[in-house]
Amino acid sequence: MAERKGVLLRLDPAVHEALAKWAADELRSTNAQIDYLLRRALVQAGRMPREARAVRGPGRPPQVASDPSDRGGTRGASDAGPRDAGNPPVPG
Repeated sequence: MAERKGVLLRLDPAVHEALAKWAADELRSTNAQIDYLLRRALVQAGRMPREARAVRGPGRPPQVASDPSDRGGTRGASDAGPRDAGNPPVPG
């Protein structure tokens, strides 16, 4: 897999604060939010390279158990307790 490029980005502090708040609202890091916005702009402008890797969705990656009977202590949608009753499961 190709390495990701690191870029130094200088932002106005107010712009950074607004991006950080927006990212937190969407459960992303500020870096992931900037990546998301740049990709969206490239797609809208018709400039997204075909060889660009697809971005992973928000949230933690799903945990994969090696044994189907080993649930690894993670809770699925069917394990929702009373505390989770008002929160629908997040697609992953």
